[in-house]
Formats: sequence, structure tokens, C-alpha cells
Amino acid sequence: MAILELLDVPVSWVLVQFYTFLSLFMNPTSGWTWALSIVGLVILMRILLIPLFVKQIKAQRGLQIIQPQMKEIQKKYAGDRERQSQEMMKLYRETGTNPLASCLPILLQAPIFFGLFRVLQYGIAQEQPIGVFAWPQYQDLVGIAHDATIFDVPLWATFWLASEVETETGTSALTVRILAAILIVAMSSTTFLTQRQLIVKNTAPDNPMVRQQKILLYVFPLVFAIGGVNFPIGVLIYWFTTNLWSMGQQFYVIRNNPQPGTPAFEAHEARKKEKAARKAARKGGTAVTETDAGEEVPDTASVNRVQPKKAPRSKRKKK
Repeated sequence: MAILELLDVPVSWVLVQFYTFLSLFMNPTSGWTWALSIVGLVILMRILLIPLFVKQIKAQRGLQIIQPQMKEIQKKYAGDRERQSQEMMKLYRETGTNPLASCLPILLQAPIFFGLFRVLQYGIAQEQPIGVFAWPQYQDLVGIAHDATIFDVPLWATFWLASEVETETGTSALTVRILAAILIVAMSSTTFLTQRQLIVKNTAPDNPMVRQQKILLYVFPLVFAIGGVNFPIGVLIYWFTTNLWSMGQQFYVIRNNPQPGTPAFEAHEARKKEKAARKAARKGGTAVTETDAGEEVPDTASVNRVQPKKAPRSKRKKK
């Protein structure tokens, strides 16, 4: 518990700073001011995680490159799991590949998630000053945050405790459950779509990890849907927002820097050829495309046709 309490200060401090800024032009008592502060927390965190996201992309590419070697090891030591694991670890060391690097962004989001959960559930919901809310200059914000609502639902309300919320605030339990259910569905569906986008577009069909990824494709959304009944509204907003960020960031990377051997890579190469053909057509030359080895190869399919020249009138009369 002491470790989790350490997360209260940085999470609540960032939340309060965004709230203070937004209060300059928004209603300080509105739940929307606090909700947008949570969105600001997500944006700041995801910007800080961009270097780790780059490492994640490099790790995924590294795993893609060594797929043939991994298959050979799995085939050679199919009946010896221990030796197979040893050879895999040896391969990772020799190639400088770290399979856990692809999990770093998710792992580092977990502390923020738990910190926000504690601030909302054990601090604001119970009007207990934890984190920076215990500092003298911010103690009055605990009551303001507790009474702030969106659609008449406080940010600390949960689907499971809707009846208790109705008893304390007078807001209908049905209203609480409807809003929570909408956010739970949004959170779970965006989790599913983010994972599916990665598997369908940026994973090679022969990747041996596809089976595990497909299992997680359905497991993660199910876990979030079941666990979401205990998440405060503010946490649901946080997770839904970070999923939207992940989808957009992942879409950009998959479209502009896809892994070789994937459907996204083939689509990327096709777009490059089309772009080269259009450029050549405008200049009246031959389209040139660049291969993976950096060689420039003319695209013979896009060579411009030479239009026949009109013969002079004198020559046409002689004919």
C-alpha cells in the first residue's frame, strides 16, 4: 500500500495543475473541468511515453526480423521446452532484441492508472485529502471535486456502487449505470479495435506470436468490461482517452512506418509506387521507386506514352 500511496502525489499534482489552468476560462465547480483535466493528464503522460513507444516499435521490428530463427528453434526443440527457452534467450541476447520492450508503454501506464483510481475512489469519493489535496493550498479542492458532476453523475461514481451514489447525492442509480455502461463499452471496444488494428495490418501472417495476440485480442476487452463495473467514471474517461490516443498514434506508425512482410507494408509500397507514378507523369518522365536496399528502379508500367506529332501541311499535301 505504501508504494501505491507514492503515486498519489504526482498524479494528483498534474490533475490539479490542469484543473487550475482550465478554471481560468471554465466553471471551476463543473465536472467537465475535472474531466478535461483527466484528459490533459492522459495527453501529458502519452507525450512523455513517446520515446518508449519508439523503443516498442523497434522491438517489434526486431522480433519480426528474427522470426525465421525463432521458428527453427521451436521446430528443433519442439519436445524440450526448457532447451527451447534457453535457445530463445540466447537468440535475444545475440540479436539485442528485448521482447518485453513492446510492453513498456502499457506497464508504465499502470502506475498512473492506479494513482488516479486511488485519488478518485479513496480521496475525492470519501472527501479524504490524499496526495497534493492534503497540501494546505489545495485542501478546498477536495469538496469541489467531490460535488462536481457530468450529466449529474460525480466523477467518483461507479457502476457497481450506483445505489450508494443515489443515496449520497440524489442522482438516479439508473443514470449512473447508463453513463458508466456507455463508458465501459467505449473503453472495451477501443481496446479491442486498437489490438485488432495491430494484428490485422502490422503483423505478418506467419508470425508464431499471432495466436497469442489473437487470444489477448478478446481477453483484454473482456477483462476491462468485467473490471470496469468497479472503475470510477473519471478512470473510465482516462482509459477511453488513452485508447483513442493509442489508436491514432498506432494508425500513424502503421501507415508511415509499417513492419516488413505485413499487409500494411504492402499497402505502403503500393502508395509509394502510385506517388512516384504521379510525380513522373507531372514531369513527363519515368517513375522511379526506391527498393528496401535503397536502389532506385524505374517503374516501366508508368512510362509516359509519346504522343505522335502532327505532320506539316506541305507533307500532308504530298501524300
